[in-house]
Amino acid sequence: MKVFASRLGVVLLCSVLVQACDRTPEAPKVVFQATDITGSGIGGDFQLTDHNGQPRRLSDFKGKVMVMFFGYTHCPDVCPTTLVEVKNALKKLGPDAKDVQVLFVTVDPERDTPDVLKQYVPAFDPSFIGLYAQPNKLAEVTRAFKIVAQKAPTEGGGYTMDHSAGTYLFDRQGHIRVFVNYGAGATILENDLRQLLKMNVAG
Repeated sequence: MKVFASRLGVVLLCSVLVQACDRTPEAPKVVFQATDITGSGIGGDFQLTDHNGQPRRLSDFKGKVMVMFFGYTHCPDVCPTTLVEVKNALKKLGPDAKDVQVLFVTVDPERDTPDVLKQYVPAFDPSFIGLYAQPNKLAEVTRAFKIVAQKAPTEGGGYTMDHSAGTYLFDRQGHIRVFVNYGAGATILENDLRQLLKMNVAG
C-alpha cells in the first residue's frame, strides 16, 4: 500500500509538472472604459475613397488599431471637438500612436469634396485620413455601422447635418471592439486605445 501511494504521488507530481509546462501565458486583461461592442455585428469591410483620391478598404489598415468617426467639415462643434480629443489621445500615447490610424468618414459628400477633406482632416493631424463616397454607397456604409445622418435645413437655404456622434475603435485584425460616446474625452480614448494595442501585441 505504501509503495502504491508513493508511486501515485510521483505520477501526480509528473502530471502537475507537465500541465505547468504546457500552460501558455495568459494574455493581459483588457478593460475598456467606453462601451465594449465586441461581437455586435456592427460594421464590416467597405471600400471608400480617401482625400487623395485613392480607394481604401478597412482591411487596408489591418495591423493597426483604428479610430473611425462619421462627421462633416461644416460641423460647428461635435466633429472638431471629437477630432481634437482623438489628437490629444494620440499625444498621450506617445510613440505608440504610430500604430493607430484615424479615419474620418464624411456624411456630407455633397459639400465635402476630396479637396475640402484634404484641407480639413489633416489639419488636425497629418496622419488622419478623410474618406468619402457617393450618396448611395455612403448609405450602405452608414447603415452597416448604425449611423444616422440627415440634412437639417437652416435659414437662407443652407443646411447642417444631424448625425450620430460616437467613435468606433477597431483592433489590429480589423474587428470592431469599442464605441466611445461623444464627449468622453481624450483620457478614455487613450485608455481604450492602449488596451487594444496591448491586447493585439499579446495576441
